[in-house]
Amino acid sequence: MNGVPPQDVDASVRPNLPPAWNCHGDSLLQRAASIGKRIAVGAAERDLAVTIPHEEYRTIAASGLLAARVPAEFGGPEISFADLARIFVHLGEGDPNLTQAVLPHACLADKLRIYGTRRQQEKFYAEMLQGRLITNANAERGGKLGDIATLVTEKNGEFRINGQKYYCTGSAFADGFFVLSATENGGRAYAIVPRDRAGLTVLDDWDGMGQRTTASGTVTLGDVVVHSEELVRLEQFGIRSTYEGAMAQLFHSAIDAGIALAALGDAVAYGRNGARAVPESGVAKAGDDPYVLHAVGEMAMNAHAAVALVERAGGMLDLAVEAFFHHTSPRLPLAEASVAVAEAKMMAEHASLHVSEMVFRVGGASATIRTRNLDRHWRNARTHTTHDPVAYKAKIVGDFYMNDRPPPISTKF
Repeated sequence: MNGVPPQDVDASVRPNLPPAWNCHGDSLLQRAASIGKRIAVGAAERDLAVTIPHEEYRTIAASGLLAARVPAEFGGPEISFADLARIFVHLGEGDPNLTQAVLPHACLADKLRIYGTRRQQEKFYAEMLQGRLITNANAERGGKLGDIATLVTEKNGEFRINGQKYYCTGSAFADGFFVLSATENGGRAYAIVPRDRAGLTVLDDWDGMGQRTTASGTVTLGDVVVHSEELVRLEQFGIRSTYEGAMAQLFHSAIDAGIALAALGDAVAYGRNGARAVPESGVAKAGDDPYVLHAVGEMAMNAHAAVALVERAGGMLDLAVEAFFHHTSPRLPLAEASVAVAEAKMMAEHASLHVSEMVFRVGGASATIRTRNLDRHWRNARTHTTHDPVAYKAKIVGDFYMNDRPPPISTKF
């Protein structure tokens, strides 16, 4: 990576930002579309140089998008999931790395709504309204996927946390972390601690082939103090059906759809301005080659189908959330929304991989020139889609339609 530990970056990278959240979903959507275009500029070069996009992150933080799901009763815009999914598509098309970097924070807003106390909601929603980023420190190595060794202990009324977390997405930009931890009674909790808390260190060590500038560093917690209001207990975690898994998967699907759109856009631009017609085509320019047109048409179909399914899933998730909090037959809407999100994820994964590979059918060998960096779309898609085995999504979708069996309680559905 760039070799600079995030905690040593100049403080101006994370300024005190004015509250820019006082707007509705439509204006946030317009803002996201504009920001998507802005952060697309230089995305290919940042990928080549593995340059963490601090300036581009500041644009997002100052826009109010980090507070998009803060409930209205706490002064936020509380936009719908359908609109927030569209926002993630816009940002993902611009730079899927930066979009993934803010994804965990977007999830935290609703995790607080599900699990947080009133006092915790007041505290952390206020931080979100100020443009502060709280990202995740969840994943660990060793054991089975999902095992947690990080532990919160209590002694004389004081909590301490010890452990090490990997793939902490967006850690270079973070003002704080929500750390998934085991508790002494066998439960689980999020310890939400500020970045500068003694004993917390961040290492910028992500070295994936794609999504190279997500700043997914390693967070080490050595006897870090956790105040009682910072400990969000996850009551009935893994037992009670919630919408948090579908929510996260919706955002991931939107990023994949954005990658497909970006690859389509680059293919069209290259076909118009860089590709040459092959002699066998009998035409003067690549834009008239029937096989090039066929390729671009197939790419467009896949990319736009992914976007459509993401938007459909977002609308169904909104209905499920309404039922969840009003206790009006929540199980069926949750199951239907989870299945809709799984369908969107399947399509978005296929589109991101297929469209990003098809870019090279539009041009010849010159399309592979390193400085063009057109392969970044496939590298980003392949890296990002390894998060969740999509075959299991196809299985639960089929099981739902064939056997009326709801998806399992899982952070993946």
